[in-house]
Parts: sequence; structure tokens; C-alpha cells
Amino acid sequence: MKHIVLDSSPLGVLSNPAKTEEVKAITQWATDCLMAGHSLYVPEVIDYELRRELIRAKKADGLAKLNGLKTTFSYLEITTPAMLLAAELWAQSRQSGTPTGDPKKLDIDCILAAQARTLIIDAGDEFIIATSNVSHLSQFVTAQLWTDIQP
Repeated sequence: MKHIVLDSSPLGVLSNPAKTEEVKAITQWATDCLMAGHSLYVPEVIDYELRRELIRAKKADGLAKLNGLKTTFSYLEITTPAMLLAAELWAQSRQSGTPTGDPKKLDIDCILAAQARTLIIDAGDEFIIATSNVSHLSQFVTAQLWTDIQP
């Protein structure tokens, strides 16, 4: 079983109410993943990242679709252990010379990676972050383009 944690790019496309080919393709992929018995997760930090822009831009349809995805998929709340791990990941990336963002800004990639790493999964299961930003996240976790993750 795969535990697929959605980054902002795939979750943003999934929450787009337009019927573009990309939206249709990722919606079919998500459906296939669920049908195969895999779990899809909406991380709280990514919900925040998308939600703030949908509210600012007054995109009620996108907001409604995002809310629906939170009930269809599992919701991955930010926890204290995840935030403590995120701080460690942030420091490690800077010490190794591979920062994932501006040191003065909140590093959502570190928080996302920490949220995924604190998932409690059964032995033999795997977790993957579905993203468009493989290079930043892959230093902390397994990350792949959603199109490369087989249902």
C-alpha cells in the first residue's frame, strides 16, 4: 500500500474546478490510486498554502473543491512532532549547503517533508510525496512527480 502525500502543485490541480485535460488526468489518477487501495493525504500546511490564495482571489469554486478533497482524502494535521522534525530538517539542509528556500521565510517544504515522515504506516507500506518539486523534497523523503507514481 502506498501513502501518497500531495504537495501544492498536484493538490492545486485537483482542486481546480476547470475541466482541463490536466485536471481530468490527475482526477483519474487519484481515483485509480484510491481504487487500488492507496491512501491520499491533504497535508495541513499545503491546505494552508492553497487556501490562502483561493480566499484572496475569491475563488469560491476552487475553495469548495479543496474542502471536498479534505473529506475524500485523509487530512494530515500539523503536529508538534512534525514541527520539531521540520526544524531539524531546515537546519540540516542549511548545514549541508542545500537549503530549500530563503532562510528568512517559513520553509513549507521542510514542514511538508516532516509531516510525511511522521506518518505512522504499517511495515511494508511506503510513503511518497507527489510533487512538481522533486529536487527540494527528495533530500528529506521519497518524492516523485504524480505522473510517475503508479496507482
